[in-house]
Amino acid sequence: MRRPSGEAAGAGGCAAARAAGGGLVAAAVRSRPRARSPRSGRAARPRDRSAAMARPPGRSRGAWAPLLWLLLAGPAACAASPGDDGAGPGGRGPRGRVRGDAGADEAVRRHDSSYGTFAGEFYDLRYLSEEGYPFPTAPPVDPFAKIKVDDCGKTKGCFRYGKPGCNAETCDYFLSYRIIGADVEFELSADTDGWVAVGFSSDRKMGGDDVMACVHDDNGRVRIQHFYNVGQWAKEIQRNPARDEEGVYENNRVTCRFKRPVNVPRDETIVDLHLSWYYLFAWGPAIQGSITRHDIDSPPTSERVVSIYKYEDIFMPSAAYQTFSSPFCLLLIVALTFYLLMGTP
Repeated sequence: MRRPSGEAAGAGGCAAARAAGGGLVAAAVRSRPRARSPRSGRAARPRDRSAAMARPPGRSRGAWAPLLWLLLAGPAACAASPGDDGAGPGGRGPRGRVRGDAGADEAVRRHDSSYGTFAGEFYDLRYLSEEGYPFPTAPPVDPFAKIKVDDCGKTKGCFRYGKPGCNAETCDYFLSYRIIGADVEFELSADTDGWVAVGFSSDRKMGGDDVMACVHDDNGRVRIQHFYNVGQWAKEIQRNPARDEEGVYENNRVTCRFKRPVNVPRDETIVDLHLSWYYLFAWGPAIQGSITRHDIDSPPTSERVVSIYKYEDIFMPSAAYQTFSSPFCLLLIVALTFYLLMGTP
């Protein structure tokens, strides 16, 4: 009698194991005794669960051998049985192609390789950054729009402090304001690496003033903060009316832009901008994001109250350009000129 080959034996073992496994399960199900309830006639569970489990199914011990072989051999032993797709001579390979068809095999390999390359490139492009970390790149940040000084006195009011003819990028201090709907938009800029602020006061002195400041912190950000002057000390107020805030620190200058409502609920620390106020202008250094004393001892102020409904372009010369413009200096120059022309007696 001819002995079966290893492939045939494996196939037979798989088939026998499958048949035996199915028979064992069916026999176990059929052999479970279920008692009937004397009243309802329904099947009742056995009281002695251990006794019921101890009873073997109605099948000989030899039937367990194929099932045990199947469990030990694993799924790989039965993956290429003659009864399965793609096994044995004359059978059909994966994807339904006939075995031995070299062209079909090459086409499948080429398809698998192309798909793998496409999937890898798509994953790298979509999910990996240049460093190879699986997170998307942050969206670009809109650059800070430069302050336009050509609109000063026309569509917005401006205050300039510094040398004659300076603009928002060259003045020691610059402020602009304009009404946009129910808000007032402010633009501030100063020659400092710390902070720049504007205060709204009922007089031209520091104390009891509503202050909005743009502060450059140690992380390079410019934050809009709200303060209230208590005497000569600025106290930060958590209630901040500013919105649509943006700021930048460039070329040793702090520049910012924000909006603030014209009308606000009655509050001691926040004033209504529809009323007229004196404007206080100040700037100075900051330490770890906290403002310190302003740069000059007597910061400039508006000479009269300012109305946000009236757009003016006001220039105030800095101390370096005020020497020859004061009345006393002019009188001294005239006296010296007269003395030189008339000569000594």
